[in-house]
Amino acid sequence: MISNQIIQSVINGTKNIARVELCVTDESGNIVCSTLEDPSKFSRPASGFAQSDEDNQEIDGWQYFKIFDELTLEYILIVGDGEDDVYTIGRMTAFQLTNLVVAYRERFDRDNFVKNLLLDNLLLVDIYGRARKLRIRINSPRVVFIADSGPERESAVLEMLRQNVGNGTRDFVTAVDENDVIIVRELSDNPDERDDEINDTLKQINQALSGSGDIRVAYGTVVQDLKEVSRSYKEARMAMDVGRIFNPDKKVIPYSRLGIGRIIYQLPMPLCRMFINETFRGLNPDELGEEMISTINHFFDNSLNVSETSRKLFIHRNTLVYRLDKLQRTTGLDLRTFEDAITFKIALMVVSYMKYMEDNVY
Repeated sequence: MISNQIIQSVINGTKNIARVELCVTDESGNIVCSTLEDPSKFSRPASGFAQSDEDNQEIDGWQYFKIFDELTLEYILIVGDGEDDVYTIGRMTAFQLTNLVVAYRERFDRDNFVKNLLLDNLLLVDIYGRARKLRIRINSPRVVFIADSGPERESAVLEMLRQNVGNGTRDFVTAVDENDVIIVRELSDNPDERDDEINDTLKQINQALSGSGDIRVAYGTVVQDLKEVSRSYKEARMAMDVGRIFNPDKKVIPYSRLGIGRIIYQLPMPLCRMFINETFRGLNPDELGEEMISTINHFFDNSLNVSETSRKLFIHRNTLVYRLDKLQRTTGLDLRTFEDAITFKIALMVVSYMKYMEDNVY
């Protein structure tokens, strides 16, 4: 339904232009908004007018108009106390409000359809039938983006993205929970242009949310059919979670570049515990200490190069060798060999995954 703020803006604008007073009530006569300080006198006559068969009526010198959404009465518009043709002004305002009601209903219907589409709540026949009714293209390439807004900013981020991202009725900006805003972007039929369009969308999101703090964006792969949009959404959702776990500093996470993190994310917890227990010989990884973990991460970042790692850590080469030897005695893994380094790297990622799952699921 159209918001009261929008209606108030319309009647304020009409008053400033036509110099008339306006009031809007619901079908029961309850005041929705008004340009008058005390519009209570309109409640009873508006309720009575709503029960009549007339679409327009003059009551005590004020013009009353009914605002319909299809066949459903939504509002009563009351116009008067003006020097010009109040009836004509009222008809024009009623026409404008009717169009707004219809437009907002269509947007609500489309928004509701897209939410159910993303969440796999529609049968295939319903997808195609409702898409045609809502004038949504079926066979068109699309990709789903998720902007991580956080619960306190979701409504503000949603509105900013609706205003600044997308291409009219071809794209959709919605929310299915209180943490994220979803953008369903329709792309060109030319595959060579899609990468540029995706990059343009990321720039639009960044510009729209430039003053909203840190925002992480993830996106799925391009799908061709409307029924596959939910798959792109699930991919973007996985990319967002995998990014939080393994790349917390990364602001853009494409599903197609998740690498080994995607595999680890789908491992069952019992298997993860077994792997960690075997890798660390029953030792709790946290018992290695922050200094050791930091040394290991720097060693990996410098491609297992002892000299470069010791230089970056500002320690003697022999000190680094001593730490690596100590780790080998504790775990049986020599990080200077490729196979053991890979095993340990995966183990650290599994540990991060387990901590994330324990904090957010269990």
